[in-house]
Amino acid sequence: MTDGYLRLGVNIDHVATIRNARGGVHPSPLAAAHLAAKAGADGITAHLREDRRHISDADITALMAEIDLPLNLEMAATEEMLEIALNHKPHACCLVPEKREEVTTEGGLDVVGAKEHLARFVSVLKEHNIRVSLFIDADFEQIKASAQIGADIIELHTGLYCELDGEAKQAELARLVAGAKLAKNLGLEVHAGHGLNYATVGDIAKIPEVKELNIGHFLVGEAIFVGFDKSIKTMRKYMDAARK
Repeated sequence: MTDGYLRLGVNIDHVATIRNARGGVHPSPLAAAHLAAKAGADGITAHLREDRRHISDADITALMAEIDLPLNLEMAATEEMLEIALNHKPHACCLVPEKREEVTTEGGLDVVGAKEHLARFVSVLKEHNIRVSLFIDADFEQIKASAQIGADIIELHTGLYCELDGEAKQAELARLVAGAKLAKNLGLEVHAGHGLNYATVGDIAKIPEVKELNIGHFLVGEAIFVGFDKSIKTMRKYMDAARK
């Protein structure tokens, strides 16, 4: 893989959402992870929420035991989640904001406002050789604070970009581009994700500082119509074409 290669992390949360709608074991997030690997995913992302609304503790145990791809564990910065992360030692942990009433993650972490709290989590995780990512908006102060507390990575929140149109969309894209440049200059690896689909992934994939995209909900939804293998391979095609 060349330095310009853009990695794809496939988020399997919503395979678990479908399973949990009726209980039981089908469809299996672990099976989805194996399919994603065969389809060309570079990593697997799973968010173990405090309310366990989709991914379960057993899912994380199975993923750690049975997949060869790096696991990116998304988690809130809580003592419970820290203990789970230290027990499993995934390749990376992405600290995300979490509110019980939200449908999905809304906006990025407030690193500036929670600097001291987050710094301890970053430090402890890194002491155990776990890479630490912070899910943030493309705000210069949040990016600077992320570097100051020692994060390895920031994941830029692309949800707003995906929702906007016209000039507002282009302004948000410019903010993401500028944020990615600043982050790289500060020594941070840059990832991006949230809300991306075939129509929106291109402009984000073109940002040279971005090394990885994490995409899930759209891929799982598209899989209903075309299959998981094809949804992932098509996304890979759009990413590669944009990167060139």
